[in-house]
Amino acid sequence: MTAVEATTEAEAAGQRSQRADAVKNRLRILEAADDVFAAQGVSAPVDVVAEKAGVGVGTLYRHFPTKESLIEAVVVTRLEWLVAEMLGAADSPDPGEALFSSLHRFARQAATKRDLFDALGAAGVDIKANCADTFALLESAFTQLLDRAVASGAVRSDVTADEVIGLVAGTCMAVTTPGHEQALDRMVDIVCDGLRAPDRP
Repeated sequence: MTAVEATTEAEAAGQRSQRADAVKNRLRILEAADDVFAAQGVSAPVDVVAEKAGVGVGTLYRHFPTKESLIEAVVVTRLEWLVAEMLGAADSPDPGEALFSSLHRFARQAATKRDLFDALGAAGVDIKANCADTFALLESAFTQLLDRAVASGAVRSDVTADEVIGLVAGTCMAVTTPGHEQALDRMVDIVCDGLRAPDRP
């Protein structure tokens, strides 16, 4: 290997290392932001997020130029997690239970991230328009779960994915009391009972 080739290879290795570090930093920032916003609310300063992530504020801003872009990334990450969970449940041997469990996970995420959605809306950010592909994947994954549950006879056949999502979203909006997890789970259980096929317990 010539000196020029060695230099080129070293530069390429350095660039790969920098890219890997950037990816790790971004993930740490998103995880920290999720924790901080859940504990302190969306008004928590980004300095706290950077400190928890173990990075400088400048590094945070290089990845997320505004607080809104950070909030949006947290929301998208959670949506992608829900998609992965639903796709993973698609092969469950109990399609009905897979659907109901997914509804509970969806409701918890929607309820805990509601202040993030509100903050984006107040800032004029249309999260559904900006992340249309992710929302489409979520709807597709959920429709697949619903279709399997209907085909198995566990769920009534006269409901659509939009109707079910609307019911759960409305439930999340209705639960506003502190420590709402138990109330939310109970209300989603009621929705699930209404979805069951008439001859199913």
